[in-house]
Amino acid sequence: MGDCQSLGDCDDKRIARIYEYLDGALSREDLVEIKDHLDGCTDCAHEYDLECVIRSVVKRSCKEAAPETLKSAILARLHEGHPAEV
Repeated sequence: MGDCQSLGDCDDKRIARIYEYLDGALSREDLVEIKDHLDGCTDCAHEYDLECVIRSVVKRSCKEAAPETLKSAILARLHEGHPAEV
């Protein structure tokens, strides 16, 4: 496994391609190229793994609902602190 970033082969464009890979926004040929690259580049593979974790946490947190008591408390504070404008 190589470390292509230390050789100057990986840059912001390569990292952007990893995001496109995760989004499924690449052609079949580009998918193969990025997959092969991830298999041989520890830096890019780390970036890929990190982005997978971030996306998983965001997805999971978007499914969680705030408790009704928290919503009510926030709304009450908003109404107390900001009188209605006429």
